[in-house]
Amino acid sequence: MISPGVLRPRWTIRYVLSAVALSYFAICLLFDMPFFSSPLPQYTGEYNVGTIDIEVPVEKRNLSSAVFKDTGKPAFELETVLFSLFYPATKDAQSSKPNHLWFPKPIALQAEGYARLAGINNFFTNSLFTVGLWTLAGSTSIPAEPDVLMHGTVKTYQNYEAEHPIDDYGLPEFPVIVFSHGFASSRTDYSQYCGELASRGYVVAAIEHRDGSGPGSVVKRSDGSSTNRFLINANELDPTPATPELKVWQLAFRQAEIEETVRVLRQINDGIGNDLFNVNTRKEGKDLAEWRGRLNFERVVIGGHSYGATGAMQVLKGGHTYERPFVGAVILDPGKSSGPLNDDIRVPTLIIHSDSWSKKHSIFYGRPHFDVVRDIARKILDENKIFAWFVTSKGTTHPSVTDAPLIEPLLLSWTTGSTIDVKEGIYQYVKATVDLMEYLNDGHRRGILSEEVTHPEYDNDIRNEERKASMPKDIDKYWQIHVAPSTGCAFPGLCGVDHDHAARPPFK
Repeated sequence: MISPGVLRPRWTIRYVLSAVALSYFAICLLFDMPFFSSPLPQYTGEYNVGTIDIEVPVEKRNLSSAVFKDTGKPAFELETVLFSLFYPATKDAQSSKPNHLWFPKPIALQAEGYARLAGINNFFTNSLFTVGLWTLAGSTSIPAEPDVLMHGTVKTYQNYEAEHPIDDYGLPEFPVIVFSHGFASSRTDYSQYCGELASRGYVVAAIEHRDGSGPGSVVKRSDGSSTNRFLINANELDPTPATPELKVWQLAFRQAEIEETVRVLRQINDGIGNDLFNVNTRKEGKDLAEWRGRLNFERVVIGGHSYGATGAMQVLKGGHTYERPFVGAVILDPGKSSGPLNDDIRVPTLIIHSDSWSKKHSIFYGRPHFDVVRDIARKILDENKIFAWFVTSKGTTHPSVTDAPLIEPLLLSWTTGSTIDVKEGIYQYVKATVDLMEYLNDGHRRGILSEEVTHPEYDNDIRNEERKASMPKDIDKYWQIHVAPSTGCAFPGLCGVDHDHAARPPFK
């Protein structure tokens, strides 16, 4: 006989919590959802967003003489370049392909990379890492439509191009941002930031670096063969480099990947998208031929976060070149342990620190890191007579520009100390980036770029009560401004428009 107590359980707090937990886990298992995570939100701009993974061969070359001790194979051999394009898509675009996973398969590859980083690489710990990663975000997908038509695309027909030059199509051109990820990261880690920019009318190429700074990546070749790339420890290499030398090799590799990404984007814009599709080992980009003339190479900007910010600053050294056609830069939390920061920058530059990056006192080559970054911005502004800004995003932490706080908001807020709403944090980074892109388009300062210095040092507010009251509330709430041009435009020509480019109407 069944006890009445089993049929009618007591509704204790323990019973309710247990029932809720079991129900939650059952739903996650039923719908193949990772535990404890949140899905990435839809993008908020006016455009739908598409995404295309591109991996194509490049001229094979070594960026260092170092080889792996266990195999004798080159450690820094560049064979292919891999990046994800985020772009404005046609209205109501729906792909026949599944959305890209945030953790690309095989997830065990990423897990082994993180185990290597922790110094505990073996079958048992790798298995634990694999389960842990799936639990956190295993089936999370990126909310961009894979391999759909670009916004405004007009399908071309036989002989149509010969009779109607591309300039006659009247199709919009999209400015381009090339983005470099940080240490122990990959191209997918910034999908929300990149997708939000795409939803506002920009094409973003998010590079996957194979320089030994990412957890794990598969190099796929045209002949069907592949090689796994992991985080590289100096003691794996022959000759064994000191840490500074290793970072020089890695940054050189990153620069080569950035230049190759630009080369591929130029080929797409020149109309050979079909050829690229045929050699793309990721099997996407079937409509790349329709991208002819759609990328605005007068508005190409370099961006990066952490190690990627250090690399982005490096590629600006020496100024504008065909391989590095960058007319602006968005530098997010430039690295504290990724080598010296290049200060030879000759393009308008926006440097954004997270709150935690500015707040923590870190000695960087004998000086406080904050002071080094501030002085680089001042040099661009004062010596090179080019607009530059250095600001802090209040309430954010180092991961705030990544997708991680969106996927695990409670865990990341608890472990990092972030106090800003996770969606608001991404939005503020996106808004500031768009302010720079629009300034490069028409020469007008908007949003945070229209303000003067509020805090010459972190948390040292120099504003009087009148200025505090007059400042827009969203800027006052979310930003500290450490370096900025005077609103009086002290330098000749800086407030004016580049008339060679400004004849083109503001991008819509």
